[in-house]
Amino acid sequence: MITALLYTAAGLLLFCLGLWSFLMHRPLLRKLIALNVMGSGVFLVFVALAYRGPEGAPDPVPHALVLTGIVVAVSATALALALGRRLEEAERD
Repeated sequence: MITALLYTAAGLLLFCLGLWSFLMHRPLLRKLIALNVMGSGVFLVFVALAYRGPEGAPDPVPHALVLTGIVVAVSATALALALGRRLEEAERD
């Protein structure tokens, strides 16, 4: 039980760190990295919540949600990077 609480606290810390960085930094790339850190914190909390103790098997639903979330996060990051690049090119012209 203490392990799940430790992982949950680490996930919340990652989320708060990402949120602080998102609010404090102005460059788009730093904001995008902060959003990814926030997502990693959420994924860590989901994995911690799936833990049922040493005698029980973990809940597969949060694990499936995390795997799906990773795929969505990679796709959204790629789209945001492409849009940010186009935005910078448009500002230069």
